[in-house]
Amino acid sequence: MRRALSILLALLASAQCATAAEMRSIEMQYEGGRYSMVSVAWFDAGIDETFRVFSTWEYSTRFSSAVVEARDIAAEPGGLPGYFVINRGCVLFFCKSMVRQGYIESHHNQVLRAVADPQFSDFHEFEESWEFSEADGGTSVRYSLQMVPDFWVPPAIGPYMIKRKLGRDGGQALDRIEAIAQSMAEPVEQAVD
Repeated sequence: MRRALSILLALLASAQCATAAEMRSIEMQYEGGRYSMVSVAWFDAGIDETFRVFSTWEYSTRFSSAVVEARDIAAEPGGLPGYFVINRGCVLFFCKSMVRQGYIESHHNQVLRAVADPQFSDFHEFEESWEFSEADGGTSVRYSLQMVPDFWVPPAIGPYMIKRKLGRDGGQALDRIEAIAQSMAEPVEQAVD
C-alpha cells in the first residue's frame, strides 16, 4: 500500500510539472515572394517570465534547434537595442544558413517587435512581432512575421514545407520556452543556518 501511494504521489507530481504549451493556430501565406505568418500559442507560464524568454535573444539557442547563434546587441546612445541571429534550416534538400541583425522595440509584457536591417541580413525584409496577453491562467502569444528572403526558395513547395517544418518543430520549441519561463518563476530555496 505504501509503495502504491508513493507511485501515485510521484505521478501526480510529474503531471503538475509537465508542460502544457500548445499551438492554437498557425496560418501562412505566400504571395509575390513575401511570406506572411500569424500564429497563436499558449504557455502555462506567467506573462512576465514568458516575455523575458522572448525578449532575451540569447535564450533562442536553448529553445530552437534552428538557431545556431543568437545574442542581444546593446543600444547605441539614443538608439534602440539590437539583436543578431544565425539560423540553419533545411526544406527537403535545400539547406541554408541565414543571418539576421536589426533592432528591437518593446513595451514590457505587451509587445515585442524585431526588424532586420537588410544591409546586415539575408533578407530584403524581415519583421516579426509578438503580442502578449494573460489568458486561461497562462500567457497567450500572438506571433506575426513578414519576410522577403534574399535567397532562392522553391516557390512551388517552399511555403508548404516552411509551414510544415514550423508546425512540427514549433511544438518542441514551445515546450522548451514554457520550461524556461516556468523555471524563472520557481522560488529560490534558501539555505537553512
